[in-house]
Amino acid sequence: MTKLSVNVNKIATLRNARGGNVPDVIETSKNIEGFGAQGITVHPRPDERHIRYSDVRELKPVLQTEFNIEGKPIKSFMDLVLEVKPAQVTLVPDAEEAITSNAGWDTIKYRDYLKEVISEFSSKGIRTSIFVDPNPEMVRGAAETGTDRIELYTEAYAVAYAKGDKDAAKTYAECAELAHELGLGINAGHDLSLDNIRFFKEEVPHLDEVSIGHALISEALYLGLEKTIQKYLKLLS
Repeated sequence: MTKLSVNVNKIATLRNARGGNVPDVIETSKNIEGFGAQGITVHPRPDERHIRYSDVRELKPVLQTEFNIEGKPIKSFMDLVLEVKPAQVTLVPDAEEAITSNAGWDTIKYRDYLKEVISEFSSKGIRTSIFVDPNPEMVRGAAETGTDRIELYTEAYAVAYAKGDKDAAKTYAECAELAHELGLGINAGHDLSLDNIRFFKEEVPHLDEVSIGHALISEALYLGLEKTIQKYLKLLS
């Protein structure tokens, strides 16, 4: 079964909009685990506009499932990850002004840089994943960095699927097969939803994990958090 890791950034965004601690990111994350999700994902940014570094520190001792921390490996982020020691760190090439992640790594251009970063995390027993576009060249480049996994950036798939493109997942399937042949695990995330996750799961082989935040939390406004998670788990099984 493909694991579901729920990104709780949007819970923090809602909390920060009003101040205080409602909704409570820690308690909500524990509830998400209780509803069956197999992981919690956070993506702290330097301006802490949603998840704060303090949230990350408070989450680690209470979570029972896999903890995945995403972000650009600047010094403050690396120090945080090395301190907290999550199950997985996902490296994302965030531009400072970006609202959300909008591109994968150029794993050829930044190969030596990524290799150095990954080596440091791996030495502490932290599984590493690199956020990449569905491009075979970038997958091959990722394999040369020493990473354990890649995370396929799925926005292009979601856009194509919404337009009825029956080949929306074809390139992703090819990249997943290549990654598997190269010994890499495969994660996926960005704009996956209840509408498009089944087709992606059926078409893309060797899928270890999906990380879903914005769509899942939005869908939960209508369906409730527990029911939404249960729907995802059924579609991913």
